[in-house]
Amino acid sequence: MTTWNGFQAFATTPVVAPPPPGAPLRNLEERLAYHSRFVTVRTPAIDALAKNVRTLMILGRHQTVTARPSLIVTGPAGAGKTTALLQVGRACHLAHIRRHGTTATAGQAPVAYVLVPPAASAKTLAIEFARYLNIPVTAGMSQAQITNAVCHTYTTARVQLVLIDEIHRLNPRTTTGAQSADLIKDLTERIGATFVYAGIDVTTTPLFTGVRGAQLAGRASLIDCAAFPARLGDEEPFRDLITAMEGALDLRHHRTGTLPGLAPYLHERTAGRIGSLARLIRQAAITALLDGTERITKTTLDAIRLDHLAEQHYRPRARPRSRNTSTP
Repeated sequence: MTTWNGFQAFATTPVVAPPPPGAPLRNLEERLAYHSRFVTVRTPAIDALAKNVRTLMILGRHQTVTARPSLIVTGPAGAGKTTALLQVGRACHLAHIRRHGTTATAGQAPVAYVLVPPAASAKTLAIEFARYLNIPVTAGMSQAQITNAVCHTYTTARVQLVLIDEIHRLNPRTTTGAQSADLIKDLTERIGATFVYAGIDVTTTPLFTGVRGAQLAGRASLIDCAAFPARLGDEEPFRDLITAMEGALDLRHHRTGTLPGLAPYLHERTAGRIGSLARLIRQAAITALLDGTERITKTTLDAIRLDHLAEQHYRPRARPRSRNTSTP
């Protein structure tokens, strides 16, 4: 995904979808593969990010003097930040192809997706940007030379949207972190693209502190990709999410309504995180296919071990002991 060829393949591969009514039954291997990939349910975070990215791309289209406005997607681990980022990137890529056609866009890369390496220095981060578009980098090149090559190539390739993931790994309080933050600021001013960042709880990290943090906070809007609440006013967004996932299952004996009926249990089990919920339902579906039951029940869900974060959160309530009133 962190190379142009990989991202292009992701963006242009048809998304998986449940079988339409009346479609021929798929065999076991096809359904195992389907639940392994599974559908991406559109969430409020994805919708908000898509709307804001489109607006900011139009807003900054003719801005050439200073860096364009940017966005930061924040939230806890497993809240769907990377999924939201990639879905918006896919939509931008496909919209570019629809507008201009495949032939006209040859040699163009409308979207770039870069991961911040652990303990990234400015040079290693610049190399990640270069690697995405296969820009040759030799051992003797300086950071300035790599950065110049990146800015020139990204401009030539007409990159419109730059997605930078794992931004919480940057710590501007350290020397290398400060230099990396300065590099990103330099890139935003020299590449005519909209920058979108994603990271874990970035507002609680040093990213927004000091002079560099103030510059970032002054340019970037924040989208909170929080865990789903069990209830929001009169709405039940978590139950709606479960209903959408259940509707995408391809199990022959599953009872519709079973999973929404378990919404309180599922919320407690996953802490409302979409990543943990998707993993739980996918694993349960694969288990149901392999054992031949073809249905998901609470017993199926109880038997699945989730990610450590979810398992730490979930503590099944012990049944209260019945009082023995009889005397020995």
